[in-house]
Amino acid sequence: MKMGSRSRTSSKSNYRNPCLTMHQPWASLLVYGIKRIEGRSWPSPITGRLWIHAAGKVPEEETIKAMEEFYREIYAMNGITDIKFPEHYPVSRLLGCVEVVGCVTCEELASWEAVPSSVRLEGQTPFCWLCEQPQKLIVPFEMRGYQGVYNLERKVYEAAVRGLSSVKALLPVKFQLPDPRDPFSLKPGSIAATTSNWISEEEKSPSLVTAIAGARAAATQFSKKTSSPQPTTTTTEEIDN
Repeated sequence: MKMGSRSRTSSKSNYRNPCLTMHQPWASLLVYGIKRIEGRSWPSPITGRLWIHAAGKVPEEETIKAMEEFYREIYAMNGITDIKFPEHYPVSRLLGCVEVVGCVTCEELASWEAVPSSVRLEGQTPFCWLCEQPQKLIVPFEMRGYQGVYNLERKVYEAAVRGLSSVKALLPVKFQLPDPRDPFSLKPGSIAATTSNWISEEEKSPSLVTAIAGARAAATQFSKKTSSPQPTTTTTEEIDN
């Protein structure tokens, strides 16, 4: 399946079909194209296709509601008010993949006027992985997950790649490379971070401020597990499976 002109192999040779395990509901929101930024405390070690696996922890209803409300509010800033969220948030399943086209800091994303305001508000962590071209598995299948970015087993990859279906994102975003000749030029420090383009607190409605606070609170339940840099090579330490 063609992934488009920006599709490319991972930037580190030790990654073959890299995968990232994420908690729900964030994992499904990313694969469904609603979430476009994957926030981490560490920069992305790869550029290219990244498989997304949902960890084994069943999300609380309050967490799901908080994150769905967050996306309703930020999408409304770009005039989108009808969002079809996933009907289910499966756990311990490989869900699909996205294309990681680069990684910038939170400050760079917040001031990047070339991307929609809703995308800029997604950056709530030190590093923001820029995700495009979501694809989901028609039938997510059970799989163990690990910490950090790790390689899918070959037999898992071969089965998964045959079951992908393209996703029509509500607001597709193309993150422009600073240097079109260099596919890896979109990295921390590549975008001018100026406060003049930031969305000020005064510009945010009370409901948006509340939604952002709710999203931050929902994410803090995992902060102790993810606050330190994660391994950037294959690891055998499982998480929540």
